[in-house]
Amino acid sequence: MRALDYEALISNLEKFIREKTEETGVNGVVVGISGGVDSATVAFLATRALGKERVLGLIMPYYENKDFEDAKFVCEMLGIEHRIINIKPIVDAFEQSLGFEIDKKSRGNLMARTRMMLLYAHANVNNMLVLGTSNRSEFLVGYFTKWGDGASDYAPLITLYKTEVWEIAKRIGVPESIVNKKPSAGLWEGQSDEDELGISYKLLDEVLYRLVDLGKSKEETAEELEISVKLVEYVEKLIKGSEHKRRLPVGPEI
Repeated sequence: MRALDYEALISNLEKFIREKTEETGVNGVVVGISGGVDSATVAFLATRALGKERVLGLIMPYYENKDFEDAKFVCEMLGIEHRIINIKPIVDAFEQSLGFEIDKKSRGNLMARTRMMLLYAHANVNNMLVLGTSNRSEFLVGYFTKWGDGASDYAPLITLYKTEVWEIAKRIGVPESIVNKKPSAGLWEGQSDEDELGISYKLLDEVLYRLVDLGKSKEETAEELEISVKLVEYVEKLIKGSEHKRRLPVGPEI
């Protein structure tokens, strides 16, 4: 993987958050705190960059679990203002208004978009920016909800692979229990990111780094990592199939 100077990187991430906040003349930033390592890392970086008075955390559970407790712990540890909004009544009301049954994946997308709307409502009222929590690994393979958790004003971690986010989190004081726990978007009970992706983040990052950053062929990538070409093709398919999620809508040329 990439050889990074993490101390310099952390300083640059904080500078990025500070500069974007100053450029736009807003009062601060709002961050959706899920209890996972990505949102905790963004909250820690934002607080270091701007001070706790300029960071608002939104905790938006559909159901209460360990992630909910971890999200509260992060906000309390940082001393930032935070609000807890139970999105279940909102999601359930929307679902009931559809007039047809939806599957758990569609419900998960609905949950992510509900959270996005709440983040922007608070940002608008408080003259704040929405800081996204997407990382490069999930962005490249499309593991996010379009116009949901993929929507933000700025995304400090979007150029960093998941394994790199873990390294940053350790260095800035994110609790070890959060850094080390199994990644989950919390979309339903027992949901796991790596189970859904069908590959560990560590291996995914190694494949993505070679395919995207180094421009290596799938055969070279497979040989270097001692994995099957079929697995590399699977990752390649995820990248190509999610291209539309990484750009604004386009239309035909006139």
